[in-house]
Amino acid sequence: MQILIADAFDAKLPERLSPFGQVSSDMAALGQAHVLLVRSKTKVNADLLAQAPSLKLVIRGGVGMDNVDKKLCAEKGIRAVNTPRASSVAVAEMAMAFMVAIPARLIEAHTSMKEGKFLKSELKRTELFKKTLGLIGAGNIATEVAKRAQAFGMEVIAFDPFLKEHPLARMVSLDELAAKADVVSLHTPLTDDTKGMINAAFLAKMKDGAILINTGRGKCVVEADLAAALQSGKLRAYGTDVWPSDPPPADCPLLTAPNVFMAPHLGASSKENLGRIGDEVVQILQDFKA
Repeated sequence: MQILIADAFDAKLPERLSPFGQVSSDMAALGQAHVLLVRSKTKVNADLLAQAPSLKLVIRGGVGMDNVDKKLCAEKGIRAVNTPRASSVAVAEMAMAFMVAIPARLIEAHTSMKEGKFLKSELKRTELFKKTLGLIGAGNIATEVAKRAQAFGMEVIAFDPFLKEHPLARMVSLDELAAKADVVSLHTPLTDDTKGMINAAFLAKMKDGAILINTGRGKCVVEADLAAALQSGKLRAYGTDVWPSDPPPADCPLLTAPNVFMAPHLGASSKENLGRIGDEVVQILQDFKA
């Protein structure tokens, strides 16, 4: 079996996969590859698949599959899978980092101190205690976020069209979530239904001064609408680790909008998570070989 690792995985993964066959990270080997491992960088589209006539299995290390043309893979008899459980803790911790840092004013405090300012009176904090967290999407990552939010004393509500109940959150309609949540955290895949779902109409239903956090997919928000809500003060802040592309285009309005706290898609990049992704990849290959 020829295994091609196209993107950045744990450094130990090639050795772990060697019992299954020959492992390469050279894209020149795409034409001979039976198994292709990608993360978010490589796009498994028609152009790539046309160069991979021997391909039988695509493994997306992570949750989102929007960079893999699953329909075309199926038409070509190629199995396309992800590693849905591995990234839950890492991404949940990133969401919580935004959730803690933004109301605590940690980023402004650090930046101002580096600039020689001591804004003890100017920087006013708020707490998470007794605030309401609204989860849009209530899968594995959102469940880990809910656990941590409850430890902070937050009430957790959630909207997910595929779930009627959740062990850690009260399920509500999307409109109720918008109206009641002090913090909204996005945990949805990118689909036709979720693309652009955070738009002017949704933002208008949110509480004045609410915080929005996105560790799901950048294209789930309408950037211009979000920038306008931040500019007007309707939205207190936006914390995001995800973008419409990696990196975002220079003219992305969120790069210059006020009160945007951003990271370069680091959520699933913890050392521990890369190891867990490797564990799931090994299990997938064991099952595939069997």
